[in-house]
Amino acid sequence: MTSAPRVLVIRRRYLGDIVLLGPVFRNLRLHWPGAHLAAVAEPAFAPLLALNPDVNETLVLPRRLGDWPGFLLRLRRAGFTHVLDLDNTERTALITRATGAPCRVAIWYVRHAWPWVYTAALQSQPAEHERRSIIEYYLSALGPAGVPVTSREVRLVPREADLVSARLLVRNAGRKILLHPGSRSAFRMWPAANFAAVCDRVQDELGAQVFVLGGPGEQDTVNAIRAAAKSHLVTINTALGLAQFAALAAQFDLMLCHDSGPMHVAAAVGTPVVALLGSQNPVVFAPAGPGHTLLQPPLPCTACVAPGQCVPGDSYRNLCVRNITVDRVVAAVREKLSGKSRHS
Repeated sequence: MTSAPRVLVIRRRYLGDIVLLGPVFRNLRLHWPGAHLAAVAEPAFAPLLALNPDVNETLVLPRRLGDWPGFLLRLRRAGFTHVLDLDNTERTALITRATGAPCRVAIWYVRHAWPWVYTAALQSQPAEHERRSIIEYYLSALGPAGVPVTSREVRLVPREADLVSARLLVRNAGRKILLHPGSRSAFRMWPAANFAAVCDRVQDELGAQVFVLGGPGEQDTVNAIRAAAKSHLVTINTALGLAQFAALAAQFDLMLCHDSGPMHVAAAVGTPVVALLGSQNPVVFAPAGPGHTLLQPPLPCTACVAPGQCVPGDSYRNLCVRNITVDRVVAAVREKLSGKSRHS
């Protein structure tokens, strides 16, 4: 190929999925330093891709049907040489075909949408898929494009202006813990009273200040934790976008959270996490990099906390996370904070 490749990576959502695309872009950049690397994502997640130093451009999926012809025409004129479709839906197959790229790769593990669109399609068997990180699944798409895998780095670089604002929110604090108690599934949430108990012990025994942050629709959870806590918690009430949240997470010595998208953002900016899991697979969406702790109750359950509500085999409808004890969480936080503060 005489000119620098122009590569389009398609992954529409979600937060963790977008963050963990990092190694795909890192290996593309290492193999083709001069390549133009672009991503396609839904509008809500585009700001996060802007923090990936290997991404040159993010194309935002249209919200309105009438905007699609112009969007597809723009793709066609962009001159992409490679497309990696990591969603594999009918819509992303249409996007892939519209580019006219000579190399079009799809990966899939549930079903194969429009196989005739692609020059290469790789299937991950369900059993194999459950035994490896989603990062390895994504990286498998690089093989047909002739790109070797030499890095598994996941890195987001917050903007300096956002870092300045974030430092103002947490200034004059010593060791700092960010508590993000939300989750997309109510079944995966640890009780507010337990979080409050951890906050009290951590602040009393370890001398760390806990800051509590909830996302949209999570204010009731934050209020419940504050009401149950006996110690002083700092609540961050400022509305934050994804880029601003990344800058904020980078200010802390530790983030305590559930298995969630914010967990992956914190890990990507270098903040260790202690994450609470229920019955979900701890391998597929583990946070990238060293220094993280995942806490999970013994499985399969021997003492179901809610036999009338839990649905065996459905991690989105199991309350197993409630079998994690306060003592275990405090011990994990203590271990993480045993060294010198990252920001002292």
